[in-house]
Amino acid sequence: MRVMIDLAEHENGNYLPLKEIALRQEISQKYLEGIMADLSKANLLEGLHGKGGGYRLARAPEDYTVGEILRLTEGDLAPVSCLEKGAASCGLANSCRTLPMWKDFYQMVNSFFDGITLADLLQNGSSGNDYVI
Repeated sequence: MRVMIDLAEHENGNYLPLKEIALRQEISQKYLEGIMADLSKANLLEGLHGKGGGYRLARAPEDYTVGEILRLTEGDLAPVSCLEKGAASCGLANSCRTLPMWKDFYQMVNSFFDGITLADLLQNGSSGNDYVI
């Protein structure tokens, strides 16, 4: 998230060098290379190699949701494995007393993060507002 916010904050139409992003965010450049590759493959970022290269957002900050970014970088946000996409059917699902709770929680988490955009985070960081559940 910090990388996406950094790119949005420093958006000027040019590609931003990974080295500069890594320095500003105090994140290893090597670690960021993998994240940037994933974000680029998913068309969240545009990358350019060579002199004058770097990364920039592929869309406007208001067109990215936190949920989209988190699911790409962190994987499914499911609180239990039986709710993960592609999970095998659980034989206990019909009698599981906790499954409805986990389904509701999963829906709340996804709705919460899908309701926040990258632009919201930029605004929130400067206005001091907190998110309320």
